[in-house]
Amino acid sequence: MIPPDPDTLVDCRHLSFGYGERAILQDVSFTVPRGKVTALMGASGGGKTTVLRLIGGQVRPQRGELLFDGEDIATMERGALYRMRRRMGMLFQFGALFTDLSVFDNVAFPLREHSGLPEGLVRDIVLMKLNAVGLRGARDLMPSQVSGGMARRIALARAIALDPDLVMYDEPFAGLDPISLGTAAHLIRQLNDTLGITSIVVSHDLEETFRIADQVIVLANGKVAAQGTPQEVRSSIDPLVHQFVHALPEGPVHFHYPGPSVSDDFSGGLGK
Repeated sequence: MIPPDPDTLVDCRHLSFGYGERAILQDVSFTVPRGKVTALMGASGGGKTTVLRLIGGQVRPQRGELLFDGEDIATMERGALYRMRRRMGMLFQFGALFTDLSVFDNVAFPLREHSGLPEGLVRDIVLMKLNAVGLRGARDLMPSQVSGGMARRIALARAIALDPDLVMYDEPFAGLDPISLGTAAHLIRQLNDTLGITSIVVSHDLEETFRIADQVIVLANGKVAAQGTPQEVRSSIDPLVHQFVHALPEGPVHFHYPGPSVSDDFSGGLGK
């Protein structure tokens, strides 16, 4: 057994996982340092969201260890897993707010479910979290009354309601206009540093993500293709990483889905 590193919050050791016969991750190892923003990137279907699900214990690895603060999530019983999850916050794609609850009640939900705090203290915490994302004045609105960018910020306030050690962001910039995108990115960096939390950001927005990340991990073909600072990953000479970082149409990731040759396909069609 390798002893846990006090500077590491999440330690993935030789993880393998797949859905049925389809392998998603194969012998993947990486670490997430405490107090830093780690970006998890790569082509669609590369296993980024699966990594978040593994860290949250929604699925269990088929092989390997996944340590959170030195404890293996993969072997935890349900009670221990639920206690561990209270130290994690999650920002889902497009916010995933409860549509029949007000902004205030959305942010209050995890506090009421897990903290046992009196309602007066819940109110103060909710207002503080909404104030941190600039939306204290929107507390009485319903999700249908706010913009997409505002919904993402409300979801962020909910994700940090319990003061987690780790916040995971699944495509936090998807579908946002440039102003909302910049605001969301600034908030992720600011809250990470102000609250002393650790962040994992899954995103395809390369420029904005590189701007706020301390570490970038690129997943490809079930493995870690690159890991390092944004500048180190940007300078990688690995063909797949180079294609991804520079958005090139030609490279290891092909434009055309595998199939018969053009001549065989068209001549076959003419013969029918």
